[in-house]
Amino acid sequence: MKGEILELLINNYHDFGPTFATEKLVEQHGYVISVETIRKWMMEHNLWLTRKQKLKRSYQPRYRRNCVGELVQIDGSIHRWFEDRGPKCTLLVYIDDATSKLMELKFVESESMQTYFIATKSYINKHGRPLALYSDQLSCV
Repeated sequence: MKGEILELLINNYHDFGPTFATEKLVEQHGYVISVETIRKWMMEHNLWLTRKQKLKRSYQPRYRRNCVGELVQIDGSIHRWFEDRGPKCTLLVYIDDATSKLMELKFVESESMQTYFIATKSYINKHGRPLALYSDQLSCV
């Protein structure tokens, strides 16, 4: 029975999680088996990774640039910057990668392409054009 179930898992449910695979095995094939058993078998055959295994990702480090203006990190942070004295707003920050110096700070109503364009224009007028801008994945830029 284990061999038949493993064959089904490998051929039909290799990209399913253990719980969903167990449900499909019952619905489609009539095999009633515990989720934990399916999880164990899937882990034995590398069809399922534990949370610890999923978190073990190696990333290549990004080394700091040598010269001012080579790379400028940009980010926005929404917060109640003025406590109850003003509305919630976003602070756009431009940080030089070589020196960690705050190069441009601008409070804006919200983080958007338009507000980044305005802040970038201000940055360029003060410091010149950077070689590259770097933003996190979640940024709207």
